[in-house]
Amino acid sequence: MALICCDTSFLFSLYGSDHFTRRAVAEVSRLQDAISVSIFNEFEFENSIRLSVFRKVLNLTQAAILSGDYERDMTLGKLTLATCNLASVLAEAKRLSLAHTQRGGHRAFDIVHVAAARHLGATEFLSFDANQKKLAKVEGLKVKP
Repeated sequence: MALICCDTSFLFSLYGSDHFTRRAVAEVSRLQDAISVSIFNEFEFENSIRLSVFRKVLNLTQAAILSGDYERDMTLGKLTLATCNLASVLAEAKRLSLAHTQRGGHRAFDIVHVAAARHLGATEFLSFDANQKKLAKVEGLKVKP
């Protein structure tokens, strides 16, 4: 059984409607295991929906649909909320930043998502962020799509 984690760009494409949505849906349809979502993913995903309303990318109805679809998949077990130890994840994030950011230009929250995936023992990482995929790959995760 594979432990699959993702970043927020993947979640937003999966539940939203952007140029990566079809790829996200296709990727999820091939999975036999649930995607493990960290509390960091959930926080950033919820905030990205609110920010999209602020920026007028989504209206309130669209935002409610995205949130509802996410909650439905949690209830159905397609997604699982994984428990992370904040201190451990941040210690791993600090290590990743020290090892990779000056050469790779990684953003803090991207590092946190990879650190959480490593903390949880993930084998696979789903993202549409090319730079984050490089970090995940160099840290031993199989990256998709």
